[in-house]
Amino acid sequence: MGLETIESWREEAWGPVRGAGFRAVGRACPMDPLELFHQVAATVPAYRSFLAEHGVEPADVTSLERFSRLPMTSKDTYIRRHPLPDLCRDGVIGDMIAVSSGSTGTPSFWPRTVADERVIAARFEEVFRDSFGARERRTLAVVCFALGTWVGGLFTIECCRHLAERGYPITVVAPGTDRREIARVLPELAPHFDQVVLLGYPPFLKNVIDTEPLPWADWNVKLVTAGEVFSEEWRTLVAERAGIADPVRGIASLYGTADAGVLGNETPLSVELRRFLSGRPDTARELFGESRLPTLVQYDPRVRFFEEHEGTLLFSGDNGVPLIRYHIADEGGVIPYERMMEFAGRHGFRSQVAGPRHPFVYVFGRSHFTLSYYGANVYPENIAVGLEQPEVSGSVTGKFVMEAAEDADHDRHLTVTVELMPGEKPADEVAQAVGASILAQLLRLNSEFANYVPAAQQLPSIRLREAGDPEYFPPGAKHRYTR
Repeated sequence: MGLETIESWREEAWGPVRGAGFRAVGRACPMDPLELFHQVAATVPAYRSFLAEHGVEPADVTSLERFSRLPMTSKDTYIRRHPLPDLCRDGVIGDMIAVSSGSTGTPSFWPRTVADERVIAARFEEVFRDSFGARERRTLAVVCFALGTWVGGLFTIECCRHLAERGYPITVVAPGTDRREIARVLPELAPHFDQVVLLGYPPFLKNVIDTEPLPWADWNVKLVTAGEVFSEEWRTLVAERAGIADPVRGIASLYGTADAGVLGNETPLSVELRRFLSGRPDTARELFGESRLPTLVQYDPRVRFFEEHEGTLLFSGDNGVPLIRYHIADEGGVIPYERMMEFAGRHGFRSQVAGPRHPFVYVFGRSHFTLSYYGANVYPENIAVGLEQPEVSGSVTGKFVMEAAEDADHDRHLTVTVELMPGEKPADEVAQAVGASILAQLLRLNSEFANYVPAAQQLPSIRLREAGDPEYFPPGAKHRYTR
C-alpha cells in the first residue's frame, strides 16, 4: 500500500505524517482510527485476546504508522475464533442479530443495535435524498431482499423506517423475494405514491421487471441494488425497461457487507464518473489498474476508515461487532476526492451534478469469482456486458455461468451457460448471436484475453437453458457466475 494518500489525508485533517504508512483518505473531521482502536481494545474482550495473541500492547499504538502495522482481522482469524458475546462491546450482544452465509455457505452471526442502524441509514438517506428527491415525494419502498434472519432484508426495512422517522414521507412494504407477492402488492399500492423504489439484488430486480407484466413506466420507478457489480450497459438497459428517464439518478448501488452494513453508496457524481469511464476502457484501466469496471461509490470518512492491502480492502468501523483493520477480501482501492476529480478532468470529464466531497472506494468483488483461461483472467463483468447488448438482451435474462471445461483431449474451452427469457427456447441462431456479442466485449474490455488467448480459442461455447433451469438457475438461490 502506498504512502501518498495517508499523507494527504493527514495533512488535510491533522497535519503531516512522518515515516512509513499506508493509504487512507478523508476530509474535515474524519474518523480517528487510533481513538477507535483504543476504545475497542478497552471494551471488546475478543479484540483484547487477539492483540495479546499477537504480542501487541495497546498502549504502544500511538501513531498512524503503528496502527498500520497492527495485525489484520478477518472472519477466519478473528470472528470465528471467539464466542459471539466476546466480539461485542463489554461482552454484550446487541438487540438484533442478522445472519450471513457468505461465499462459503457457513453461517455467521452479526449482532447490531439501533444506534448501528442509524449510522447505516445515513447512506440510504444520501441515496433517497440526493438521487430520488424523496424529501419532496411520497415514496413506496419495496424491499425485495430475502427476509427472515438474513442480513439484507431486515436491515433494509429498518434503515428505510429510520428515514421515515427523520421526516421522509416513506412507506415500506416487504414482499422479499416472493415474486407473486411483489406482483400482488405493487398494483394495489403504487398508484398512491409519487414514486416506487425497489430494493434488491441486481439480477433479481431485472428479472422481475423483465417478466412481470406491470405498468412500470407509470409508477416513477427507482432502484437500489447491492451485492453485485453491474455494467453501465446494464444500468441503461434496466432503466429503459423500467421507464426510468434518468439512469444517473434513477438507479443507485450500495456497497455493503454483512459484517458492517453499508460502507459506501453510489452518488450522482460517482455514477456520472463511472458512465464516463465505461466508454473509455483505457482511461479506466489507467485509473483502476484493471480492464474491468468496478463498482464506484463514495463513503463517509467520519464513520469508516479504509485502507488498501495488496489490491484488497481493509476497513475499520464501529458496529455491533466493532472491527479494526478488517480484511473483507474484496479487490479494490481508495481514491481521494481531489485526486479523482483532477484525473477525470484531465481526461475530459465535466460533471453535471453536485455531490458530497467524500473520497471514493472502488470494488471489483471477490477474486475467486474470476476464471483463468490461457493465463487470462476472465471476469463475470466482461461476460455480462456481452449479454446486455441490444442485439441479444431481449432473449436472455442476464444470468449466466462461465466455466473453463476440458474436452476428451484435455484442451480447455471457455463455456458460458446462459439463461433465456421466460418462454424462449434454445435456438442455434440465438446461441451464435450471444457468443459473438460476448466475444466482441471480451476483446474490447479485456486486453489479457485479447493477447493471451489464441484466436482459435477465443469464441466461447454457448449453452442456452430455459428460465429457471434447476441445474444452473434454480429460483430463489443467490446466483453464482462461475464454476
